[in-house]
Amino acid sequence: MFDLDRWREIFQSINKNKLRSVLSGFTIAFAILLFTLLFGIVSGLRNTFADAFVDDAANTIFVRVWKTSKPYRGLQSGRRIQLKNKDYNYVDDKYDSNIQYLTARIYKNFNVAYKNNQDNYNFRAVHPDHQFLEKTNMDEGRYINKIDVEEASKVIVIGRLVKSDLFGEKPALGKRVNVSGISYKIIGIFSDDGGDNEERQCYIPVTTAQRLYGNNDYINQINIGYNPNLSLDAAVAFGNKLERDLKDKLDIHPDDQNALFVRNMAEANKNVNTFMFVLYLIVIVIGSGTLIAGIIGISNIMIFVIKERTKEFGIRKALGAKPSSIIGMVVQESILITTLAGYLGLSLGTFILDQIGDGLEEYFIKDPSVDTGIVVGATITLIIAGLIAGYLPAKKAARIKPIVALRAD
Repeated sequence: MFDLDRWREIFQSINKNKLRSVLSGFTIAFAILLFTLLFGIVSGLRNTFADAFVDDAANTIFVRVWKTSKPYRGLQSGRRIQLKNKDYNYVDDKYDSNIQYLTARIYKNFNVAYKNNQDNYNFRAVHPDHQFLEKTNMDEGRYINKIDVEEASKVIVIGRLVKSDLFGEKPALGKRVNVSGISYKIIGIFSDDGGDNEERQCYIPVTTAQRLYGNNDYINQINIGYNPNLSLDAAVAFGNKLERDLKDKLDIHPDDQNALFVRNMAEANKNVNTFMFVLYLIVIVIGSGTLIAGIIGISNIMIFVIKERTKEFGIRKALGAKPSSIIGMVVQESILITTLAGYLGLSLGTFILDQIGDGLEEYFIKDPSVDTGIVVGATITLIIAGLIAGYLPAKKAARIKPIVALRAD
């Protein structure tokens, strides 16, 4: 129940001992301020890592090839490795249960023209699953489908900025563009969170590129979306096995790090998770140590305050005050000071992060902030800290006999 007289006494006590109250709150405010800043910086690093992979699915494995650096099975080093459709089919057949999405990539660059507007753009010849691995957002129309691949259709999906360059504000869906002398029908327009470079890309069916530009079955890259039900360790193991098997199939020395490159996002995610866990652990240790120091500080101050008020407590007991009322008053005062000081430290920390947030991007810290869970946890910690800091010395003071308290200096 709200006791107005008790709160009036608490505020009178705080007002009477301003320096003591400020010192009591400063230790807690500083602890929460440091805690907030450290967590904000770590969250900013986490945001930077998240943005680095924003336009690719988190379960992607990229397979690329180059030249061998070691002789193997009678073949000389320096041999150029070439991926083909049979390698794509091999991956599809052998690892079907571990694969969610699968696509090949062929890289091209063509001049694209519509009426009087034209420019050069990068092309990616792909399979339909590429949409999900690249996290392509369809704004209009559709993406490349299975029929387009089977029929090697002359269809094209263009980025938002390609559409803007060639058509401006006019509709582009269903129109035909000239791609280095060959007419393609626009079936879709996409946007991509990866930024302007991604939105100046064009997509065509992989079979169309193979038939029209080389009449071969060559591919430049294989992208795999591993089964999301796999744990990170299982996904890493899958990527390692895939690398070993492909090296064996392509006659690449097992220790050759140049001829075949397998980039597994599971490894990157695992490394990032480990790094972030260590950072959070360090922050928790430092923040908790600072908070504990603050609690000890306010406890010492409360002990000193209670010693000063020993006579007051003796008079209260002589007049019939119960020990519980004395304990309750001291605990409420302690909780009030710690809560207000903690809120001040939290608010100041949040304000500082907001003010310096943009300036930290050059240090790979983006949008530093403290999430709601941390705020709630810090608030609960403050209340518990105030309770502990006030209860123990108050309990000791409440046990003292009135006659002893009145004789205290």
